[in-house]
Amino acid sequence: MIGMIVTGHGSYATGITSGLKLLAGEPENYEPVDFQEDDSLEILTGKLAAAAKRLSQCTGILIYADLTGGSPFNVSVRMKMERPGKIAVIGGANLPAVLEGYMSRGSVDSVSEIAAESLTAGKNAMVQFEESAVAEGDYEE
Repeated sequence: MIGMIVTGHGSYATGITSGLKLLAGEPENYEPVDFQEDDSLEILTGKLAAAAKRLSQCTGILIYADLTGGSPFNVSVRMKMERPGKIAVIGGANLPAVLEGYMSRGSVDSVSEIAAESLTAGKNAMVQFEESAVAEGDYEE
């Protein structure tokens, strides 16, 4: 099974995890790692390393970070470089991307394939509502 780590600034990881629990139940082989205001890069690195160690029995680890280029993403990329082929990193993750990855882990055992599916789900979930696209009476409550 592929392990998952969600990380980000503030309580991002805890928030995504809360949503995931509502939609999919208590997650397994899953680690949320928040990067709090008082955390240094060394603390964040230690938190991510500890999360990865708890997932060491997994065949791979997929890390979802909130901002591409932010500290959680950069530290995750360094971890990936130390373990080529075992870790994949997605930056700019949202709940639909994490949910897709979590739900597909049971049938897919490839970190890169789950990452690709997650990216598609995350991108496809982003839309802008346009009032002109909805004719009067087309919207049902």
